[in-house]
Amino acid sequence: MGGSRRFSQAISEGRGISLIARVADAAAAQAAQADGADAVLAEGDLESLHLGAGVPLVWRGSGQPSRGRAAGADACVLVLEQLEDEEGQLERLSTEAATAGLECVVEVRDDEQLELALQRLDPEIVLLAAPSAEEDDPLDAVLDLLPDVPAGKLAIAEVPRLTREDVLSLERAGMDAVVVEAGQVAALLGGEQPAS
Repeated sequence: MGGSRRFSQAISEGRGISLIARVADAAAAQAAQADGADAVLAEGDLESLHLGAGVPLVWRGSGQPSRGRAAGADACVLVLEQLEDEEGQLERLSTEAATAGLECVVEVRDDEQLELALQRLDPEIVLLAAPSAEEDDPLDAVLDLLPDVPAGKLAIAEVPRLTREDVLSLERAGMDAVVVEAGQVAALLGGEQPAS
């Protein structure tokens, strides 16, 4: 399925919480897909990651969103922390992503960033990333942000060192998807068979 809604459909349909596998190359992407990942997230260069008709590809990298689309991405991540102080750049990149046919995912790390993202872009998909401060419990920090995501928006969690129980907690809380390491997909699904 092509088009600009491929990623959001993949994480909003099907079983409970969707798994998005963070991958470094095409082999990891194919393995994660075989293990049951609903999408893959690549950082940096996408030239070697053409996935054909497989799962949706999300790109988190620097540069123009059109680069991601040219390399086969279905969505791109805009990291608010990197763009919030650049006059109009957040809005410009969001518009460019939409024009290129990419869904836009806005990454935030705290309630102030979430509020700013909702005011400036009103994104349909929000990635709630654990704060980098070591004193905060990453899972709790992400769960604390979830109630501030308006109804009808898709929420993705990104928390380091997830366990199967953490994924279940995120699912029970109403998270739509979670970013995981590619090699952990099968274990975090708890032995469920991938959808065919």
